[in-house]
Amino acid sequence: MCLYIPDEPRRTEKSALTTIDPRHLLVVEDDEDIRTLIAKYLVDHGFTVTLAGSGREMDKILAGEKVDLVVLDVNLPGEDGFSICLRLRNVNRLPVVMVTSRGEEMDRILGIELGADDYLVKPFIPRELLARIGAVLRRSIPEQEAEKATEKYCFEGFVLELLTRRLSRPSGARVILTSAEFETLLTLCQRPGRVFSRDQLKSAATTDRSVDITVSRLRQKIEKDPRDPVLIQTVRTAGYVFSAKVTSQ
Repeated sequence: MCLYIPDEPRRTEKSALTTIDPRHLLVVEDDEDIRTLIAKYLVDHGFTVTLAGSGREMDKILAGEKVDLVVLDVNLPGEDGFSICLRLRNVNRLPVVMVTSRGEEMDRILGIELGADDYLVKPFIPRELLARIGAVLRRSIPEQEAEKATEKYCFEGFVLELLTRRLSRPSGARVILTSAEFETLLTLCQRPGRVFSRDQLKSAATTDRSVDITVSRLRQKIEKDPRDPVLIQTVRTAGYVFSAKVTSQ
């Protein structure tokens, strides 16, 4: 068993992470015991949870139900979690937290580069999974707020839409962004010319390393030459600054 659940005192109240509204989580894990334990813990903390044992089962669920976040295992029968994550990122913007027994640094980096919003290695304490899910969900715009969001930020021909959380190129083609990439770019667009430290950008990424990876991915998507970035510049020992001229609509 790769999941560790410590004995905890029963609580009558729900976790502060999930009292805002009940969110629907889809747990994709092929080990029945592990996914059942994860589901029980998350349900106890106020979430609605649906389970899938493979990418095929996940697709059937997503075709008929609204899901707020996917907890995705890497080692799945058939299509693995990395491939599924990339596919999810290419068709929608569902937040993804990857869970795996692979602890190598390159595997974690690959998961984030493929679009995962966070990455957790087994064995883990369920409270950590709960905290990471809560952090990712807090970065996403609740539907009721999204309906009110009409602002757009424009820079260098790119258009960042708050309502749809969509980034479009000057050509009109869509740029696929993870939740962390969207939140980081939004933060930069809201304060162009301001230097943001890594700590200040952690609302959009979990660790210093995640911030650097997120910025690197954004540069790949919006810079003419990612090796010589002009829009997102590094300020040595201080952080990052967005140097583009930004207009809002």
